[in-house]
Amino acid sequence: MRILSIETSCDDTAISVLEAKGGITNPSFRVLSNNTNSQINIHIPYGGVFPALAKREHQKNLPILLEKTLKESRPLRQDLSGKPFDLITVTYGPGLEPSLWTGIVFAKELAEKWKVPLVPVNHMEGHILSVFEKKQKIKTPLLSLLVSGGHTELVLSKKWMQYEIVGETVDDAVGEAFDKVARMLGLPYPGGPEISKLAEQERMKIVFGGTPQGGGPRIEPIFQQKKGDPSKTGFHSFLLPRPMLHSKDFNFSYSGLKTAVLYLIRDLGGLEKIDDKIKAQIALEFENAAIECLVHKTQKALEKYKIKTLIVAGGVSANKHLQNEIKKVVNKKVKILFPKKELTGDNSIMIGVAGYLNFIKNKKKVPKMAGIKATGNLRLS
Repeated sequence: MRILSIETSCDDTAISVLEAKGGITNPSFRVLSNNTNSQINIHIPYGGVFPALAKREHQKNLPILLEKTLKESRPLRQDLSGKPFDLITVTYGPGLEPSLWTGIVFAKELAEKWKVPLVPVNHMEGHILSVFEKKQKIKTPLLSLLVSGGHTELVLSKKWMQYEIVGETVDDAVGEAFDKVARMLGLPYPGGPEISKLAEQERMKIVFGGTPQGGGPRIEPIFQQKKGDPSKTGFHSFLLPRPMLHSKDFNFSYSGLKTAVLYLIRDLGGLEKIDDKIKAQIALEFENAAIECLVHKTQKALEKYKIKTLIVAGGVSANKHLQNEIKKVVNKKVKILFPKKELTGDNSIMIGVAGYLNFIKNKKKVPKMAGIKATGNLRLS
């Protein structure tokens, strides 16, 4: 099957063409063309995504990206009815509803023009299934840790493509917390990668004694290394909270951690009093705290549900510290899957993969086009 896939859940306009074959447990995909238009530079002045601007840019970019994607995926297969595709897939939630609607309306127009089925896709299911861009064998029960700017969830699948949210944030998503802390520290948007870059540089200094050649790695815990006079050690003993770390459920909370950083900056005399070294140390402690909560709850869920496969997906799954810490606590009998780096953020390839698998699962039955609506707060179930 040849699939045209469209993603406009937030501020990235994405269109791809895939060829797919196989069943829901052994699919195979080939990407023929994949294009994304990022709006980051447009939203930088706002420190985040401005919905009205995002909608306008999607409307402008969709026809341009479609033309480019079609040219790159030629020669298009034309059957006797003139259909260039067997299926169109589009994100219908969760996300910013003005953005979602632009993609849905565009996809409906193409589906009607070419007389092909249109499959609406849950963006979060797309993240889970993004690991299928290359062939994978999945054993259940499966646990998915979904971490992004808008979501922090632990999703249990006792059977393949069935979902139960067993844990989620009660306030801010972890990706949102990264971005907001970065803004507090005067770092550019999007802030998550900037926080991680500073944290990793500082982590290397601590482990290797100042430079990678500084006498070899130390083995004592970070907080022991930071004790003493900061003027002599170079390290400040910042200790941020780990909210809900020991709660009896699998939920997360990042609002308190974010507020703790705000108060820490205030107590240090404000941003203008903080030099680059202290910024890096705050970034390190924030990342340690945020990731520790994710890893601890994931480990507990793995044990409780006797998980055989773990998927870590979403924009924050590209964080190297998260990947390293997850690998440390996972039993060797559990298979860990991360999407390729280019598929961690919002992309249309994962929407095509998820749309195809749902099309096969539902025996090629699709909802009526009039019933496909943008659902900003859509959940997995």
